[in-house]
This record gives sequence, C-alpha cells and structure tokens, in this order.
Amino acid sequence: MFGDPVGSDRLLTTGEAAKALSVDRSTLAHWMREGLVTPTSVTAGGHARWNLDDLRRQVLALAQQRREPPQSES
Repeated sequence: MFGDPVGSDRLLTTGEAAKALSVDRSTLAHWMREGLVTPTSVTAGGHARWNLDDLRRQVLALAQQRREPPQSES
C-alpha cells in the first residue's frame, strides 16, 4: 500500500485520475466542466481532487447511460 498512487483513501489530481482511467487529462477535465463527473473535492485554488473508486462508478454510470461499454481498466 505504501507508495500506491491509486490507494482508495488517497485523493488524486486530475492528471493522476485520468492516467488511472487511461484517458487524457483534458478528457477528464472536459467531463468535469460538462457536469458529467463530479470531483470528490476542489481545493481553494480550484483544483479537482478525485476518489478513484467514486470516479470509476461515475464513469461506469455515464457509459451505461449512453449505452456504450465502459473502457477496460488496464
């Protein structure tokens, strides 16, 4: 668990979360701007922080809503 960048308790930056989902950072940022996904928190400086398990649930729900298969997790 030490050094695990995607540990369930750790909040990830948008770049880290995007990498964990195998999508570009700009894609995740776009989804957030469009209200398709919601970060766990936003810092005082306006930076999103993500719980990876929660984000994966949101992306799965979005994919199901659109009737598209979710991207595989690598």
